[in-house]
Amino acid sequence: MNRNDEIYRLLQEHLDTQAVGFPAVRSGADIRLLRRLFTPEEARLSLNLSFRPEPGEAIIAKAAPEYSAQQTSGLLDSMFTKGAIGWKKKDNIEYWYVMPLVVGMYEAQDGDPSIEFLDDADAYMKTLSFGKSFLSVKPSQMRTIPINTSISPEHRIACYDDIRAIIASSPGPFVVLKCICRENKALRNTPCVKTSRKETCLAMGDMAAMVLRRKHCREVTRDEVLEILRMNEDDGLVLQPANAGQPEFVCSCCGCCCGMLSYQKFLPRPVDFWTSNFQAEVDVEKCSRCGTCADRCQVKAVSLTGSSGEAQINLSRCIGCGVCIPTCPSEAMRLRKKDSETVPPAREEDLYEEIMRNKKGAADQLKMLLKVGLKMKQ
Repeated sequence: MNRNDEIYRLLQEHLDTQAVGFPAVRSGADIRLLRRLFTPEEARLSLNLSFRPEPGEAIIAKAAPEYSAQQTSGLLDSMFTKGAIGWKKKDNIEYWYVMPLVVGMYEAQDGDPSIEFLDDADAYMKTLSFGKSFLSVKPSQMRTIPINTSISPEHRIACYDDIRAIIASSPGPFVVLKCICRENKALRNTPCVKTSRKETCLAMGDMAAMVLRRKHCREVTRDEVLEILRMNEDDGLVLQPANAGQPEFVCSCCGCCCGMLSYQKFLPRPVDFWTSNFQAEVDVEKCSRCGTCADRCQVKAVSLTGSSGEAQINLSRCIGCGVCIPTCPSEAMRLRKKDSETVPPAREEDLYEEIMRNKKGAADQLKMLLKVGLKMKQ
């Protein structure tokens, strides 16, 4: 192993100790992916960063005497520009941190992802090692919240489940950007079948400021955000913000392109791995057996398999997005709030601290994977 190979292996091991891991894989896809994102010098400096944002001065002190202050600042800017690390500014102080692959480095390639990067990312994310590490994260990095048109007046919906309240409480700025999952599919000549619009993903607050600095987005007003969300709901997209009371992004996802929903469709019981406070239910007397809800569902949770051919909800699959509600011609579909409410961590920084506290070792990850396998055979 040469010196450069060694530094990428050290970086992989370092990233794997963070809140959301980055496990090694036999195929070498892990190292190939890191080479796409980091030069050897950047990889070495990144060993001084953690998932907890730290001021630039602290990182400069850690990196000395190997790097001068000017070298460290230059390398931090270079990595940030490429979407390899995160940045935020608070009280006029710049903070830097390493990001997970998902949600993080992968999504940060939204400006102009190369097919080579996407190929290496796909190869890595399809490995058993990555899947095992990704699924063992507790609590989940993202959650599903209902689309506004699915919420009836009698629901007492908490602010962290109400997209309008989330947008209203954010200090801004707001940006809209292209969905990298749809870009990935389009580059492979399999365009999204749910929407032809490219700008569907939203960021706000610190994350919006970060993306604005990289110039990979378009700044929008609060009212424009609400209009984009309305169009996303009309297209049947699932709203998935960060699993925090004050999320900094909202993905609008489809079952044909989204990596997250692809995992959900693959798993026998996706509700075991994703956070949601609602589930759909059917009024059998009203159901016209038209199948619109089954066609609209992004995770294959609805089927016309009731005793009289009516719609039936697989509650182990339903993620409570509410996409099936507004287009039901007989108004037979509705959302039911779960008996036990899940309250997300207040901020995204709190989310990753909790993930770190709950981080599973290799043995526990294997047990989780075996349980999933047994459920798939049932």
